[in-house]
Order: sequence, then structure tokens, then C-alpha cells
Amino acid sequence: MTVMQHDIGGRPYTVEDLEGAPDDGRRRELIDGVLFVSPAPGLRHQRVALLLAMALENACPAGLMVVPAPFSVRFSHTTEVQPDVLVARDEDLTDTLLPCAPLLAVEVLSPSSALQDTTLKKSLYERMGVASYWVIDPREPVLDVFELTARGSYELVSVVKGDQAFEALRPFPVRVVPVELLGTLK
Repeated sequence: MTVMQHDIGGRPYTVEDLEGAPDDGRRRELIDGVLFVSPAPGLRHQRVALLLAMALENACPAGLMVVPAPFSVRFSHTTEVQPDVLVARDEDLTDTLLPCAPLLAVEVLSPSSALQDTTLKKSLYERMGVASYWVIDPREPVLDVFELTARGSYELVSVVKGDQAFEALRPFPVRVVPVELLGTLK
């Protein structure tokens, strides 16, 4: 991951600055006006994200939608991120982005983005009120599940490793087994 300069011409980066970015396979995200550019993810990352999105889609009730990256979640004029997988209410989505907090945001760790996903993005999702935040390390594989408490802070409610099963209730009932998210890459 590359952190770009904190401002452009003496001002923070904005979502308008992202609109002119080249379509080069890199992920560009803004967090509080700071631009982060990540290389295209690797095979393990993509398989885990795909198989998780499929598992979520198969259990998704009417009125909710599962959306894989790249798809922008815009929290403000200076903050726009792209979770690897998200779940949102149908009525909250537009054709181009989600202008509010998703019900679930999932980040699959990559060597270039692990620190950002476990600190900056976790803090951002917490601040914006994302009810459930899942972090998956495809190397182990392990799933960390955070849920927003009544106080508005994340609590680690489950750490699920290998062939253990996680029976999620939020945002809807779904069973996730981390090792199964690797598919044939086990």
C-alpha cells in the first residue's frame, strides 16, 4: 500500500479527485482526506472474497444485497472506501455507490493492506456505525468478527480458525467456515 501525500494543492483529497484516477487495477481509497493506493490483490485474497460473497449471497434475505469490491462506500466528501465485501439495504444503494454505512463490511487481508484494514479502516467503520466488521486472514485462515456495542465501539465477539464454523446472526444468519473460503487452494 502506498500512502499518497495528505493533501493536493494545500487541501485534503476529495472524492472528486478520485473520479479522475486511471483505471489501472489499483484500489484508491480516501480516509479523512488522505489517499491510499493499493496494488491489485492476489489469488488467495480474491478466492476468499469471492467464496465469502457467494456464501453471503446464498443466505441473503430479501431487502438486503451483497456487493463485492470494487464498490465505493462514501461516508463524506473526504472519505470513500471499498470493502472487499459488503451487505447493505437495497434502498440504501445507488447504481454507483453506497452513501451510508453498510450493515456488514468485510476486509480480506493482503500484505499491502493488513495494517490499514486492522487499524484505520476498522476505526473508520466503527466511527461510521457499521454494525458488523469481519476481517479475514487468508493465510491462516482465520476470521475475526467485530460487532458494534450500544456504546458505539467494536467488540471482538469471535475468532474463528481453520475448520471451525461461525454461525453469524448479523446482518442475517449465515454459516462461515474459514478454511472453506480457500476453495481448492487449501
